[in-house]
Amino acid sequence: MVNFRDQLGRTIHIDSPPRRIISVVPSQTELLYDLGADAEVVGITKFCIHPEHWFRNKGRVGGTKKIDFEKVRSLEPDLIICNKEENEREQIEKLMELYPVWVSDIKNLEDAVQMIISLGDLIDKKEKAGKLVEKIGQEFKKLEFIKTNQAVRTAYLIWNNPIMCAGTDTFIDEMLGLCGFQNIFSGSDSRYPEIAIEELGRQNPSLILLSSEPFPFREKHIREFRQACPKAIIKLVDGELFSWYGSRLQYAPEYFLNLIKSL
Repeated sequence: MVNFRDQLGRTIHIDSPPRRIISVVPSQTELLYDLGADAEVVGITKFCIHPEHWFRNKGRVGGTKKIDFEKVRSLEPDLIICNKEENEREQIEKLMELYPVWVSDIKNLEDAVQMIISLGDLIDKKEKAGKLVEKIGQEFKKLEFIKTNQAVRTAYLIWNNPIMCAGTDTFIDEMLGLCGFQNIFSGSDSRYPEIAIEELGRQNPSLILLSSEPFPFREKHIREFRQACPKAIIKLVDGELFSWYGSRLQYAPEYFLNLIKSL
């Protein structure tokens, strides 16, 4: 048995390396694929859409917030990978009673990089994890020229009816800052505050970003928000590149640069 610490500071005991892994976090599922854990991963959620052939062929254990414990049991995992924010606490704690569970807690880029390194160590893929972290670091250097003192006042919306946005202490807030966008709701009490459209109008953002997930904003929503904020630039954006903190991070800076140029 080998001991590992997760990002909650918990120590887990596993037979190393694990041979039957379940991931209930979409971005970390994709990371496991890019680290070369095809044979080891036996279960994923219905929201783990990348890579597509895993989505079609791997065992499914329900959703990120509604895990099917009977399906988990049938897959006989020796490691389950969860996330503090994306999974329900009660379900994670129940899994902890039955299996080794490694939990990530991601609020910024540094947390994400450490998670990649830790998972590489955990599943015996250190070399690939190291190369990936190096690539992510090189890509994010492309954003270093951005002057944050000239930040664009921005609202990043993640849900509609009710309207919800990314607030303080979130990974999305970190990505917005690296892009030179000032999140106008970063000072809110809630990490994902619910707001009325009138409040959005009063805040008068220069830029409104409508995410593709978890709510799939479309062109029709641009017209709706333009009525409340007629002077704002309103853009549909790829939510995966703003909120997925696994291997997809290597593609985020180039996407951000193209978004900034489009403004």
